[in-house]
Amino acid sequence: MVEPYEPALTEMLRNWQDMSSAEEAEAEEAAERFEASFYRFIDAFRVWVWRLASPPVTIDELLALPAVRLLTDRLPAPLLLNFETEAELILERQGREEEEKYD
Repeated sequence: MVEPYEPALTEMLRNWQDMSSAEEAEAEEAAERFEASFYRFIDAFRVWVWRLASPPVTIDELLALPAVRLLTDRLPAPLLLNFETEAELILERQGREEEEKYD
């Protein structure tokens, strides 16, 4: 089953790869594209979590969901901590302020 956040995840991973291989002249633009796509993915993931029939209460419960395990298996290691931080905020039904986003 393709989860509704899948297109945003795919775009974000593609932008991560582009940013990782960008030449110096393209680095800033690639980083901005990646950051925007990361938060579009987080927004799509948030909607998915909030619509679950039995939403998890803890981060461990969320990370144990089969769909989330498949998702985290696809994330590059440097993104995993950022994802987990955002996932905790999702479970607390909080959002991140613009200036608090990762640089």
